[in-house]
Amino acid sequence: MKKILVLSALAAMLASGTAFADTSDKKIAFSNNYAGNSWRQAMLDSYGIVTKKAVADGVVAAADIFTTADKEVPTQAAQVQNLILQGYDAIVINAASPDALNGAIKQACDAGIVVVSFDGIVTEPCAYRVVVDFKDMGRQEVEQMAKFQPKGGNLLEIRGLAGTSIDDAIHAGILEGVAAHPEFKIVGSVTGDWDQTTAQKAVATILPSLPEIVGVVDQGGDGYGAAQAFAAAGKPRPTIIMGNRQDELQWWKEQKDKDGYQTWSASIAPGVSSLAFWVAQQVLDGRTDVPHDLLVPYLAFTQDDFEAALPKIPKGGVASHEYTQEDAIAAIKANIK
Repeated sequence: MKKILVLSALAAMLASGTAFADTSDKKIAFSNNYAGNSWRQAMLDSYGIVTKKAVADGVVAAADIFTTADKEVPTQAAQVQNLILQGYDAIVINAASPDALNGAIKQACDAGIVVVSFDGIVTEPCAYRVVVDFKDMGRQEVEQMAKFQPKGGNLLEIRGLAGTSIDDAIHAGILEGVAAHPEFKIVGSVTGDWDQTTAQKAVATILPSLPEIVGVVDQGGDGYGAAQAFAAAGKPRPTIIMGNRQDELQWWKEQKDKDGYQTWSASIAPGVSSLAFWVAQQVLDGRTDVPHDLLVPYLAFTQDDFEAALPKIPKGGVASHEYTQEDAIAAIKANIK
């Protein structure tokens, strides 16, 4: 949270002017491959809040959202190709795959379209990437777990949306964390799609076959579902890493009030979609100093500060932050080497 505020403060000092060219006639499209959980809904809401005002203020002519009907790469590739034909000047994309969409992304770049990926990033060099260090986040999950379970034990891993760069990176970080803490062992893994209902069903299915679990490492949106599955199975309550969802943090508060339950929570802020929009706008605005990889911090909560954030999160929602044009300028300048 502090890092986000630092970005805003840095922007105030650095932004002496925000426009190099007129982008009022530019059209930006948002290609999204999945909307089936609370994080993705919050992501779309944040994008809509920021871009509707940008259109109303005449900053850009359009900032349309397109979400595919399924999670498949060919569907999103076809969507990108349609956006090229429709004449958009920039495409902001949350990609279904880091590399399988590169052909369509290259077609967009070759057509003079600015492409900014975020969350689910793409590896095509011509695209820009708003990057969170998800690998570090996965590693930190195990580091935090070691504080709560110093004797170690068996871990259950709940993975995210298969095939995405986020799932791969968080998983890799978790494996690194376990390698650094051999007192822990991953004894089971399920796919939760970053959705508590999916995660609950998956955990409930695997629990009868597992030994005693001391902790659950996951990717966000699955903590509350995991807690429900353990309770329904009559299993001892493990330390469950959370992902900044309101239902997760509310459950955490209830457990803390009951017996001092401790854990940690982290996720990318869904409002990073609005940062990606502003990065695209800045490139269209004529900035030539925008790095193709912009590192932004993930949002984490500890035992000491999660309760203060909880009342500000809508029921069923996710802790987030809408970014401004000044935030984007600050992020760009902070990433210039």
